[in-house]
Amino acid sequence: MKIVKLSVILVAAIAIMMGLSTTSFAFHSGGVAECEGCHSMHNSFEGAPNVTGRTFAEGTGPYLLKANEASGACLNCHGAGSTLSGYHISTEGINAYDTTTPAQLTPGGDFSWLKKTMNIIIRGKEAVDGNPGHTHGHNIVSTDFGYAADDVLTVAPGGTYPAGNLACSSCHDPHGRYRRDATGAYATTGLPIFNSGSYNNSNSPIAGVSAVGAYRILGGNGYQPKSLAGSYAFGTDPMDVVVASSYNRLETTSNTGIAYGNNVSEWCANCHTGMLQTGYTSGTMGLRHPAGNAANLTADIVSNYNAYVSSGIMTNATAPAAFSTLNPFQINSADRSVLKPMAVTSTGKANQNMPAASTSNSVMCLSCHRAHASGFESMLRFFYLNEFMTVADGSNAGMYDSSTTENKINYGYNQAQQQQAYYGRNATEFGPYSRSLCNKCHAKD
Repeated sequence: MKIVKLSVILVAAIAIMMGLSTTSFAFHSGGVAECEGCHSMHNSFEGAPNVTGRTFAEGTGPYLLKANEASGACLNCHGAGSTLSGYHISTEGINAYDTTTPAQLTPGGDFSWLKKTMNIIIRGKEAVDGNPGHTHGHNIVSTDFGYAADDVLTVAPGGTYPAGNLACSSCHDPHGRYRRDATGAYATTGLPIFNSGSYNNSNSPIAGVSAVGAYRILGGNGYQPKSLAGSYAFGTDPMDVVVASSYNRLETTSNTGIAYGNNVSEWCANCHTGMLQTGYTSGTMGLRHPAGNAANLTADIVSNYNAYVSSGIMTNATAPAAFSTLNPFQINSADRSVLKPMAVTSTGKANQNMPAASTSNSVMCLSCHRAHASGFESMLRFFYLNEFMTVADGSNAGMYDSSTTENKINYGYNQAQQQQAYYGRNATEFGPYSRSLCNKCHAKD
């Protein structure tokens, strides 16, 4: 009986350690996690191997990792089964061409969309593999979990970072050294990290006493994975972002609370340098879409964004209802006292804490893209390669296309997969024959 009670206590303790309690950041706590969570000195626990059920090599992996590559060590915890769950960013059992559907709905997206290559028919022409999975996100490398390097792009678009070396640790510092003190300054040493700096309920750093971790333990100025030699060190500190502590969720009735502050695009430009452009002159050749701290929304864009309801319908008059996590904008602040109250998931989309857009806000890389992966090309938050996102049902309400005719516009996905790609949003939210969400800002529909 004592053994049974002890087992129950141990299970509960492990659940809390792994973040199954309401404290979703217990394992990392904003900094370096427990060493034995990722590394093994002898690949053995009481005579049994630590790692089982994977294509794991005999003994430990590089750097004594419990995986063949760095990403596998992360996915040992952050990969999950087929249900929506906590801190997971990958779903197991996902295959191309079939009805399996990535389950995770974190703001960054689910990496397993990379495995969803689909055939499509557009304008009467069938395109075999016309919706290729490798275009859906950052192609991290993990043989343990079935992720391979991008077989088309050899380096980061707009930069030189080699695709064959892309890992979770390319962006996230697995040892969580980057810390923010009470002044907002970042460092890799100094005051101890006592808390995550990612959440709206995270404790604030205490002046002269403690620091908090960088958002999502991102690497900052000078960061470069130990496994990658060369001139790839970051030149920019982590972005200033705050998210609600419950962030892996359906957005059927409400947007997940998240406030993007300063330096989002500037941080992405650590690898995608050529994509950073803060200004734009209409009609000029050779420019990219503006993104960055100084890429402020114009008055016309603000007006479009706040009024947009769905294609051709520009009648929204409720300021909080304007913001959408399918088209988020940057607040242009590093002040957590400003960002934290905004990053709250409220009931309904008409009373959320995010303000309407203004000319003091900016467009950023994550206004259009997800950081990990999505169901759409170029890891976009929405589909843009066809005329319509939705069609109409028998009562002329919005509907995700389920047809198998030559006019098929569903990019190979069934209705459930399409709805999941839009984070649970019903097609009626977009209306019938809704065009690309580029129009949320540009209103050309």
